[in-house]
Amino acid sequence: MTENWVIAAKKADFNEIAEHFGIDPVVARIMVNRGMTDLSEMETYLHGSEEDLNDPHRLKGVEDAARILGEKIRQGRKIRIIGDYDIDGIMATYILLKALQRVGAKADTVIPDRIRDGYGLNEHLVTQAAEDGIDTILTCDNGISAVSQIRLAKELGMTVIVTDHHEVPSGPLPPADVIVNPKQPDCPYPFKGLCGAAVALKLAQVIYEQENVPPSEADDFLAYAGFATVGDVMDLIGENRVLVKLALARLHRTSNKGLRALTLQKNLKPEEITCYHIGFVLGPCLNASGRLETAQLSLKLLLCEDPVQAAVLAQEVVELNESRKQMTELAVREAVQIIEREGYDRDRVMVLFLPDCHESLAGIVAGRLREAYYRPVFVVTRGEDGCKGSARSIAAYSMYEEMCRVSDLFTQFGGHPMAAGFSLKEEDIDHLRMRLNELAALTEDDLQPKVVIDVPMPISYIRPDLIRQLGLLEPFGKGNEKPVFADRDLEILSLRVLGKEGRVIRMRLKSPAGTTLDAVYFGDVENLRLSLEQKYDILTADDTVRGKCTHHAALHFTYYPEIDNYYDEPRIQLKITGFRG
Repeated sequence: MTENWVIAAKKADFNEIAEHFGIDPVVARIMVNRGMTDLSEMETYLHGSEEDLNDPHRLKGVEDAARILGEKIRQGRKIRIIGDYDIDGIMATYILLKALQRVGAKADTVIPDRIRDGYGLNEHLVTQAAEDGIDTILTCDNGISAVSQIRLAKELGMTVIVTDHHEVPSGPLPPADVIVNPKQPDCPYPFKGLCGAAVALKLAQVIYEQENVPPSEADDFLAYAGFATVGDVMDLIGENRVLVKLALARLHRTSNKGLRALTLQKNLKPEEITCYHIGFVLGPCLNASGRLETAQLSLKLLLCEDPVQAAVLAQEVVELNESRKQMTELAVREAVQIIEREGYDRDRVMVLFLPDCHESLAGIVAGRLREAYYRPVFVVTRGEDGCKGSARSIAAYSMYEEMCRVSDLFTQFGGHPMAAGFSLKEEDIDHLRMRLNELAALTEDDLQPKVVIDVPMPISYIRPDLIRQLGLLEPFGKGNEKPVFADRDLEILSLRVLGKEGRVIRMRLKSPAGTTLDAVYFGDVENLRLSLEQKYDILTADDTVRGKCTHHAALHFTYYPEIDNYYDEPRIQLKITGFRG
């Protein structure tokens, strides 16, 4: 797959910005590339602190929610928190349960079963709550679309408080007693991008203030809200960026026995946790319980106070995640075989039927295939009550809008431009594939991944101080991607293939100006080797490039500079992210 490299073209006086903040112009340029236009915004971006978090009282309904919950607590009423089965829902549930218990509430939790209950509040959960003598239902990370379910709860005499962060539907709002959601059109809260756990954090802060609990105790929940912000792939901009920075500092010294046990199981120390570890190491373990069994297991791990039991629970969620990864690999392998056999790689929109794939893995598989083939992918599985699926898209294809054009084929669907979920009849799968491709207006350029280069920077410009300054731009993630640098005509002086499966390449590169640096590449190793075989006379058996070059043996690379602390003397290293001949 050929990448389309483009250079970010936003203009500003980078030297003036650099002088104001005492930073390198390269760092100033990256901030402008991320959409920042004024110095106060840049100041918060670089040096944001707890004082930059917004006042929770500005959330519409949060004071009423806290007041009602306070009244229920004093009356001894039973409160049930109903969350969701992903990281965000688990963390939001944890925050609200701990907060309510701290102020003396009779509170318990229910997290829906992904397969049996589906997403969010449903009638079964409502009627069960009524049978259990629950007075008040408090939702988190769900509820904004549960109109009929909340109407049933009200008919059964229950109080309902909704805390959510999802898009507000265009139709009538659910008849809850209070709704707390920053995306309500008339909510004055200035930042709309909070995750569900962050909304739960804001409610907990107001509850503690109302019940005269020291505010510092509510600050303990910052770690969980920040963890969820990364795990739920929220944009790391504005308040979210500050929240995650504060969360990482607290996670580095967390006393939560469950998190410490999980970190240990993954051969990490708490002080080593980064956004990468949340998104790709720890978070998937917590998610796995909700995919393959019940998310109550992950919640139990977070709540565990016994280190021995925490270690057992941590091992269980890690093993579930290993099972999830194995199942995913098998499903991806099967999908690739189908694509090659049926020629679906010629389709602009891929629709694959994997009847034996666990329905909770469909989205992961679709995402993997989207990355491999760079086109919209729909993965359909066969469930207990019909066919269900998940879809993942590319920038040029608005998934939800395109699904609306063939809505007659779905029994149920929902989503946003980049991802969606749906149900349909098995006999309509082929019709879906045909009609989506007939309607797709995707061009060949649309089906090429675009890489935006922040700065075309010669490797001779790199120095340790610049790398340290780039650390000011962290944490990286969605909405604040790691910067991309590029340099041309870098000669490969040596190359070694490393790792048990040969998926890592270590190189020594030389620039036209004579600068030499080590580099490491974790990408498409085979493709890079093929490119090199066209450049060199000899590629020896031990995978070290030697001998005369047949012609100018140099490639163009995108990269990110880092400090390699493996050696006695730390040294600059390039992490290669892409290459071209």
